[in-house]
Amino acid sequence: MHYLVGTDSVHTTAAICDYLERRATPDDAVTVVAVVSPNDSTARRDGQEALNVASVRLTGVGTVETELREVEDEPATALLEVVDERGVDSLVVGPRRGTPSATGDVGSTAIELLARATVPVVVVSLPEP
Repeated sequence: MHYLVGTDSVHTTAAICDYLERRATPDDAVTVVAVVSPNDSTARRDGQEALNVASVRLTGVGTVETELREVEDEPATALLEVVDERGVDSLVVGPRRGTPSATGDVGSTAIELLARATVPVVVVSLPEP
């Protein structure tokens, strides 16, 4: 199984790692992609920290690759491109931005992925702040 993780924060990555630690095996692969705006240095830093969490937390998985993608487009479009490029079997995302101030609603990226993805999409819950 090849999982694609879409993340933008440490909080989102941690929640997704909790999910994957119960499911992914040494035979599986996980690609973790943080999609950030090229003009936002804070988002870039947050994205890199999110990727670092995945590398540390997913040691029981066969292969873990991380990538920071700087894009002007919507994050959903970038993640769907990775699905096609890498032959992903399942896409795992958080319901919204992983910041403590985010609302409880499902965000636009998750909604877009649920509508457009050609592979199963798992939306993991984030812990309450």
